[in-house]
Amino acid sequence: MLALTGCAPGGGANDGGGAGGNAGQVVVYTGVTGDFAENFNPFIAGALQSTLGVIYEPLFYYNIVSGAEPEPLLGESYEFNEDGSVLTVTTREGVTWSDGEPFTAADVAYTFNLIKETPAFNTAGFDGEVEQPDENTVVFTFDGPSYTDAVSYLGNTAIVPEHIWSEWDDPTTNQNTEPVGTGAFALEEFSTQNYVLAANEDYWGGRPAMDTVRYISLTGNQSATDTLISGQIDWAGIFLPDIDTVFSGTPLKYTNTPLNQTSFFTCSSVELGCEGPQTDPAVRQAIYHALNRDQLNELAFSSYNGTMSPTFALLDRDEQYIADEYSEPVPGSADVEAAVDALEGAGYTRGSDGIYEKDGVRVSLTVQVVTGWTDYIAAIDAAGQQLLEAGIELKPAQVSYQEWTNNKVQGTFELSLDSLGQGVAADPYYLYLNHYHSENTAPVGETSNRNYVRYANPTVDAALEAASQTQDVAAKAEQYGIVQGEIVRDMPYIPILVNSALSIYNTAKADGWPTEDDLYAYPRPDRSWDNGIVLKTITPVS
Repeated sequence: MLALTGCAPGGGANDGGGAGGNAGQVVVYTGVTGDFAENFNPFIAGALQSTLGVIYEPLFYYNIVSGAEPEPLLGESYEFNEDGSVLTVTTREGVTWSDGEPFTAADVAYTFNLIKETPAFNTAGFDGEVEQPDENTVVFTFDGPSYTDAVSYLGNTAIVPEHIWSEWDDPTTNQNTEPVGTGAFALEEFSTQNYVLAANEDYWGGRPAMDTVRYISLTGNQSATDTLISGQIDWAGIFLPDIDTVFSGTPLKYTNTPLNQTSFFTCSSVELGCEGPQTDPAVRQAIYHALNRDQLNELAFSSYNGTMSPTFALLDRDEQYIADEYSEPVPGSADVEAAVDALEGAGYTRGSDGIYEKDGVRVSLTVQVVTGWTDYIAAIDAAGQQLLEAGIELKPAQVSYQEWTNNKVQGTFELSLDSLGQGVAADPYYLYLNHYHSENTAPVGETSNRNYVRYANPTVDAALEAASQTQDVAAKAEQYGIVQGEIVRDMPYIPILVNSALSIYNTAKADGWPTEDDLYAYPRPDRSWDNGIVLKTITPVS
């Protein structure tokens, strides 16, 4: 891997090579910088991105882009009773774990009972009763209708082997360094700079065409660009300015499928231990108004990013779920007057240095970003200049990927530049559940699951509970309107832009990549579940 990271732009990609000439291997870069942490536990923070989808599988696959009917994986079919309180799943026969042991419905029942009994694992709020009437049937019983929540269970839960996990003393601390899954690939070798997954010869869907998958870690976007152009990466999800010119004459192609939403994450809750000016909603609102997003898009993202809704529902896909009062996207230009009004209305006064303060505390905020993420670093630099006009000081702090992740999980940050994922299916419910529900957060210093901003609002929790109990679009939209009113006012995540999602692949190395004409899966290699679908679909060119 020293040879890989040292490659300069030039040969390799242009002659149709790549990945060291190994036609049966695909080399993947997911954007991780720094050393890999050997963590394949699908239920704890920091799990490597091959864990969900490539090594471990859910019962069904939901295509977040197309919204198509779920594809059977470890489950073959499912059915609700009349009122949505009982869900019966028929599991697939003839599946074996990568150690050769048979997979049965008992593994499914074990997995969900483990999640229910382990609060740190229960990010979807699973509270059902689980029964296993036979080797291929699992029955979930809930207190009431659970149509919406059930998708999280069916499509966003890694099924784990009972015969291994039941022997562990504490699954919440076991990093599962020798993972045994049902996926199309299994771990073959590991180092902190790269690791290899080998084709599962006995995979229930048939042996994948690629022999191995190698995941590599690099020092940042520039290193990734150099390595990519030299033909040493076959699949990547990174930002690349002027991509058409850069790829001219090479076998590298890309799709752009904007989905995740770039935002300033704020440690927002004083009650849960957050400290700093960002704990005041007035400061968060001031930052929202002071941003010139059009300028950020041009300077940092080559104008590839898209506009977003302040509700965090996707503007086109989720139009029916966005309340009328929030129908307009976030503003492109800055409104410094509105930012100043927000601060002065909350009792802030401008100091002699031009920065607002209150009770002797200046509105000076540190924002963390991963070293080497050149687009995000450029965005912070530009945002810092913009916020100064509104009397807000922004101080960037570049940290390693591991430190950035740990700070988020523990709540030891003021601001973090990051993005919110959409969840398992084409419905804003799953973003709201993951990132705003109080069950998915924790006090500062304790591990938080997805709700890293420490946001806890009983009104939001109640509305999400009501939305989970209906399949009626109008009824769900009414509850989402309640959620949107709360989160737009409180703004624990300050919306910026919808990420450009450049998925880059080497057509000289493999065929069958997802394209804009055939989005059979979301094409980014860092997208859980979709990554497994892609890797078992592509085939070597030669």
